[in-house]
Amino acid sequence: MVVEVFKLVDEMDTNQKINLGSQLGKSAVSVPSNIAEGAGRSSDKEFSRFLDIAMGSAFELETQLLIASRIMSRSEKIEELISNVQEVQKMISGLKRSLN
Repeated sequence: MVVEVFKLVDEMDTNQKINLGSQLGKSAVSVPSNIAEGAGRSSDKEFSRFLDIAMGSAFELETQLLIASRIMSRSEKIEELISNVQEVQKMISGLKRSLN
């Protein structure tokens, strides 16, 4: 998912990269980064907290992709990315349920 987001950002014009691309990159990287950081913590409670942060980043990414779909001509590719993000959200939710 992260790699595909960065490929999309590479296709943006300079103004879009400055204003939206950097936000897309940050939120995309934040999802797996928070999952990894939480997995390295010493308790399920801490891991769960980092999963909450990852979920927030996933929703942020989804919102930014919706915005991108309105300003770019790559709507089919963006719709595929949104679907991938929604799948990641489901996986995070399932992982969180398994911890509780």
